[in-house]
Amino acid sequence: MTDMNRQDAKDSKGRLPDGWRWVRLGEAIREAQLGFACGERDPNGTVQLRMNNVTDRGGFDWSTITRVPADFETIQMYRLQLGDVLFNNTNSTDLVGKTAIFEGFDEPVVFSNHFTQLRTLDGLLSPGFLALWLRKQWQNRLFANICNRWIGQSAVQRDKLLALEIPLPSLLEQQRIAAILNEQMEAVERARAAAEERLAAAKALPAVYLRAVFSSPEAQKWSKKRLGDILRLRKEVVHPRDNPTGRATFVGLEHLESVTGRRIGAVEVDMARLTGRKPRFCKGDIVYGYLRPYLNKVWVAEFNGLCSVDQYVYSVDQTKARTEFVGWFMRSPVYLTRAPIGFSPGQLPRVRTEEVSSVEINLPSLEEQEQIGAMVNARLAGVDRGRKALEEELAAINALPAALLSRAFRGEL
Repeated sequence: MTDMNRQDAKDSKGRLPDGWRWVRLGEAIREAQLGFACGERDPNGTVQLRMNNVTDRGGFDWSTITRVPADFETIQMYRLQLGDVLFNNTNSTDLVGKTAIFEGFDEPVVFSNHFTQLRTLDGLLSPGFLALWLRKQWQNRLFANICNRWIGQSAVQRDKLLALEIPLPSLLEQQRIAAILNEQMEAVERARAAAEERLAAAKALPAVYLRAVFSSPEAQKWSKKRLGDILRLRKEVVHPRDNPTGRATFVGLEHLESVTGRRIGAVEVDMARLTGRKPRFCKGDIVYGYLRPYLNKVWVAEFNGLCSVDQYVYSVDQTKARTEFVGWFMRSPVYLTRAPIGFSPGQLPRVRTEEVSSVEINLPSLEEQEQIGAMVNARLAGVDRGRKALEEELAAINALPAALLSRAFRGEL
């Protein structure tokens, strides 16, 4: 293919590579929805396919497939054929268009009316090529343009889907492209799985390291104190009824990263427009998320501001402990094993102020606390750099399928 042809090939209707042509999808699809009577059902039940059985990768997760009882007579049955393409036509806009090729078994099945069944015409359209083209349109959010919408739902009618035009090379070329793409996609999935595994290991490192620091043999030799002896609960609250004015920075639980103590966001608020009370924190305070404490959302404030009522604000007695050292301890698994987390019916797990106060912390000298804090900061800064590099690698891998699909349908494979 010439450079000119590659330049002219387009994702939307336009000039195509040599030997390709535009075909209305309906002209390449034959009717295939054949019903079966209830008497033909398997006495052991009928296989049921649902939207949640379809993976993002274009296949079925067979471990999630279920059967409906044989006497469940209100559902129409269909016999799928190997190579039938099931197109998810209904749900939120992001899910419309998920597609899978049926590669299962020759027996009647029940499938949701959220699926559109597409059976290709032999000699004209390859099921693998069709599934990959539909996947490309899904990733490009094309189906959002042809959806009928109502509250919380979107749907693509069959006639609108079949009115779309698909760029077709010869059947042999379709099969060649599909084979190459599937091989490339499998390689991408292997790379993705490996990157996700490495990223998960990197994210687990801070907790592993903090456990080692605070449960080490050396730590067992440090003197013990209750957190209540070194923390002071700050009880300053900004309340709308006090008619506050001015602007403030709000940092809620959603703005804090688990375990690391990093702030990943904040919101500027007009205090005159507050709709509820907000605790106030000062620079150097420990802002502790007591709701779902296993998330380890503990932040040492970098400035003055406001937080949510799901957070406690503490100052640290500097004659007994260093804030940074206490903060790392409260983020560690050791703290969680010592904190009596409460569970009440209808409520999320939480730790009360008196329970925070009762937790024992092993404290070395102030000088050693500073040294340990600096060491932990340096070690976890390196871990953070590694995590960010892995996140960038995973983002690049996640972008590959769209790029590969675009190349394929420009005729560049």
